[in-house]
Amino acid sequence: MIPPAGGPVWGAASADLNATLLEWPAGAGPAEHVNEQPDVLYVVIGGSATLTVDGEPRELSNGDATIVEKGSRRALVAGPDGVRYLTAHRRREGLRITGPPARPARRRGQ
Repeated sequence: MIPPAGGPVWGAASADLNATLLEWPAGAGPAEHVNEQPDVLYVVIGGSATLTVDGEPRELSNGDATIVEKGSRRALVAGPDGVRYLTAHRRREGLRITGPPARPARRRGQ
């Protein structure tokens, strides 16, 4: 049974890969968004969903898989029995804290 709130229920990452298991109840799902960095693999492992990519709906059900290319506008809505799916993509670099940029050396007399 899909929990009423929906969203991520498991995740794992390696040096190269991120994977997340998500569940959404009927009619729910992540809002439309654009991910500019990695292509994303979607694999439905339970239920069904409509994955809309750049305005084109794709009906997905148990066992279906598709790749959404980076830069695509996408949204997902769970079908009547909800949906459980896995996403996987190349790991994105995290934010790094660095010092201020180096100042150019000053010449004598300046």
